[in-house]
Amino acid sequence: MKKIITILGLLLLASPMVNAENERVINVDDTVVTKHSIKVKGKKVSYSATTGTQPVWDAEGNATASLFYTYYQRTDVKDNSTRPLVISFNGGPGSASVWMHVAYTGPRVLNVDSEGYPLQPYGVKTNEFSILDVADIVYVNPVNTGYSRVLKDKEGKLPSKDKQKKMFFGVNADVKYLAEWVNSFVSRNNRWRSPKFLIGESYGTSRVSGLALELQNSQWMYINGVILVSPTDLGIKRDGIVKQANRLPYFAATAWYHKALSNDLQQKDLAQLLPEVEIFTINEYIPALARGGFISDDEKQKIAKKVAYYSGLSVDEVLRSNLDIDTSYFWKELLRSRNQTVGRLDSRYLGIDEKATGSRPDYNAELTSWLHSFTPAINYYLAEELNYKTDLKYNMFGPVHPWDRTGNYTGENLRQAMAQNPYLNVMIQAGYYDGATNYFDAKYTMWQLDRSSIMKDRLSFKGYRSGHMMYLRYEDLQKSNQDLREFILKSLPRENEPAKYESKMN
Repeated sequence: MKKIITILGLLLLASPMVNAENERVINVDDTVVTKHSIKVKGKKVSYSATTGTQPVWDAEGNATASLFYTYYQRTDVKDNSTRPLVISFNGGPGSASVWMHVAYTGPRVLNVDSEGYPLQPYGVKTNEFSILDVADIVYVNPVNTGYSRVLKDKEGKLPSKDKQKKMFFGVNADVKYLAEWVNSFVSRNNRWRSPKFLIGESYGTSRVSGLALELQNSQWMYINGVILVSPTDLGIKRDGIVKQANRLPYFAATAWYHKALSNDLQQKDLAQLLPEVEIFTINEYIPALARGGFISDDEKQKIAKKVAYYSGLSVDEVLRSNLDIDTSYFWKELLRSRNQTVGRLDSRYLGIDEKATGSRPDYNAELTSWLHSFTPAINYYLAEELNYKTDLKYNMFGPVHPWDRTGNYTGENLRQAMAQNPYLNVMIQAGYYDGATNYFDAKYTMWQLDRSSIMKDRLSFKGYRSGHMMYLRYEDLQKSNQDLREFILKSLPRENEPAKYESKMN
């Protein structure tokens, strides 16, 4: 009997997620460390993987939430003072930091085919292009994403929904608490001397743009580089005719991919086609839309023909839309005659609807495909390869809404951070087939980020023949990681190079 009681006691100790009330709760502050090695670009890289949680503290020192993270650190580096640290966030808002973790920069990536489509058995494989050879990486899950959770107060109660929103769920609240968290992480892991980079995808680009300035101004932590993957508008307005016109180059790319353009355009490479469409968009399409209902009939007909020519739609469809094609309608209309729809975040993906009629697809073809492969992979990987055991559900998308989007000046925050910090460079990465945060909008954001042009040499753009998650395509996984690698190395100052602006003589 004594042996049975002892065994039961050990089993209870081995189940840290079950408390007295049988609740599923987060371990507020813990780590699990495992050792691994991979080959990156043909060379062995040994590393440790630390999975765990770290609290978010309020101004009074009370833990208000706990964030789950995964930290990869190369173990054959003796001095980390010159070893870059990349701090990685996904977006949503409400998305876990899963997508770039197990599909882009990390040491293990999804088991998918060369174009990014799911394969069974689900799982992960070695990422031979990971940036772990040149930088350590930490993937951070904001509150209520992944295993991250809001904590109960001293009275055992969760904050009200309104209070949680003020604490965590808004553009500025998000940046503020994450900056505090990053400070603690850097201190705990002795990375203050290391060059630091922020990378964000989708809404994560607003997050890291805001963080760049918040870290400098409130944490006195200066960043060497910011990478914006499939960026949002960063609070830089592009409403009205600019928003309408900027879709056309993306439409052209998607139509070209699906061979829906005329033969003369299909015979061109995408690298030849897109600059041509971009020039038309800026020089002719935007001015035509600006004239609205006062454009002449002849000019409207001329522009409609050109928009149809580049988009793969009919002239009549363009005219019925008053020259302004809605993206949802495009996803439904482009391949309507084939009884197929195209994806939103990656328009290479195809869907099928109940009816060929209608103005938008029934579902997002790409997202269902991604969840197919990502969800089992991350749950398997964390539990079975990194040995992080919990009964908590891994929130691919967590409850963070309604999200407070007021006061979004993250683009201006990034510009200010660059101005204050001569070391800080920015790279934008975008997929040509992304219909949610299209690549031409990304270019426009870059152009507007510093209209003085003084810092334009510190801004760069890279485009890829895939969508929102360009890295899912094998060729672009290699190319995008190499672009990252080169950006990181280029953004490291030479030894003893001062952070200052040189005087300009007239």
